[in-house]
Amino acid sequence: MPSAVTAPDTQQLDGLYHPDVHWRGAHPLNETHGIDAIADNVWRPLLQSFPDLERRDLILVGGNYEGQDFVAAMGHYCGTFGKDWLTIPAIGRPVYIRYGEVHQMRDGMIVRSYCLWDILDVIRQAGFWPIAPSLGTEGMWPGPITADGVVLRETDPAEGAGNIAATLAMHKVLAEYDDLEQKGRDGLLEMPQNEHWHRKMMWYGPAGIGTTRGLQGFVDYHQLPFRIAFPNRQGGAQITDRSKGGHYIRIGDGPYSVTGGWPSVRAMHLGGNLLGLGPTGREITMRVMDFYLHHEGLIRENWVPLDILDVLMQMDVDVFARLQSFFRRGST
Repeated sequence: MPSAVTAPDTQQLDGLYHPDVHWRGAHPLNETHGIDAIADNVWRPLLQSFPDLERRDLILVGGNYEGQDFVAAMGHYCGTFGKDWLTIPAIGRPVYIRYGEVHQMRDGMIVRSYCLWDILDVIRQAGFWPIAPSLGTEGMWPGPITADGVVLRETDPAEGAGNIAATLAMHKVLAEYDDLEQKGRDGLLEMPQNEHWHRKMMWYGPAGIGTTRGLQGFVDYHQLPFRIAFPNRQGGAQITDRSKGGHYIRIGDGPYSVTGGWPSVRAMHLGGNLLGLGPTGREITMRVMDFYLHHEGLIRENWVPLDILDVLMQMDVDVFARLQSFFRRGST
């Protein structure tokens, strides 16, 4: 069952965060160092805007990668939007803040956090939509179909290792596909990725992209437009210079696996129409996490927190600047 616990009061942060903590989050929050700065820049404004905030984990898993311990979670914060947050006007109604979070642990405390909160989706729930319509379906993400995403039990290490290996094998297939051959929709449907995805697969994308179902839906509403815009992008293991990104987490925990990078994708923006924009010719980086459910020997579900607002900033689209006239609602 999903968990529902009150978000931490800022006075409790000393017991949660290591003194050397480094917090990384979605735009416009971005990066913050130190407990006091995290309290001032992240938690205090959030709790002032959503005073009854609750945390509802749908997936909660853990593991070790490159000698570091990690806890990863996907779910929603829920609260009454009672005071403007990040200049987004309060609506006085419940709002769900979708999150993907990875926390690196040291000495029983969080020493580094990666928090991809879907702030564009909060803007959507507040009644504004600043970009082209999503190709996929917008809305809350459901939990795993197996209803076992909060893993508070011992899991079989061999199962976890096998599932992260399956995830990386799928990544390898995607990386080896040459977009410049321009095989289009049929090429993506027929290439070996179809050996990794369940026939009832669900792909849950961020606001701006949306949710898709089945391989055909995935190709039509996300993968093909994405690969046209960013042909032969580099991701995960392909980024060999760790100073430029790549995965900071690769874990398997029972039927779940998680990868993520800051950034985990580097790409040239050479094609048009993704997010309704023409090609900029720029190198774009992407802060991405992937949560996978492995079911019946295949990848059944994939939840993908991705910092769309940061991607848009790199394309010269400042969503917050674009919306200020609407946010002010004509006030002086």
